[in-house]
Amino acid sequence: MQAPGPDEELLLELLNSRPVFDGVERDRFADDGELREWSRAHGGSGSAPEAELLRLTRDRLQDVVRGAAEPASLAQALDGVSRVPELDENGVTWQQSAPPDSRLAARLVLAWAHIQEHLPGRLRPCGNDECRLFLLDLSNANRARWCSMATCGNRMKARRHYRRSRAR
Repeated sequence: MQAPGPDEELLLELLNSRPVFDGVERDRFADDGELREWSRAHGGSGSAPEAELLRLTRDRLQDVVRGAAEPASLAQALDGVSRVPELDENGVTWQQSAPPDSRLAARLVLAWAHIQEHLPGRLRPCGNDECRLFLLDLSNANRARWCSMATCGNRMKARRHYRRSRAR
């Protein structure tokens, strides 16, 4: 399996922007300034309308990956977006066109679509019900269950062991 590309890594960063620490969700993008800074660092406009669309897109992407919403719920992020093929000496490349405030959200939805097409079933929520993070499983066996073996994996294995030992 090849390593995720920059857009797939960016998608995971967006999806994982609402982690839970000590039972409390922390929204990394609750602060407009932090979200705008993140947006500009990744090629976005940093505008208020873009920030609103990014939050909406993140929430909908999380729901879609969890199976709680249909992919059609992502349509707003693709309003006004087009991709045009261009032929050069290396073959066909695709040029994306989008309104400035939609460009980054569209890029993230297209990264999700790319994963769905080329790595189906590999983008999923962590197997720990108390965790809100997501993982992109690039292992050959496609059996990764947790966002991190060091945290969620160990916790879940310890809980299972405790339950089994109590049952005896």
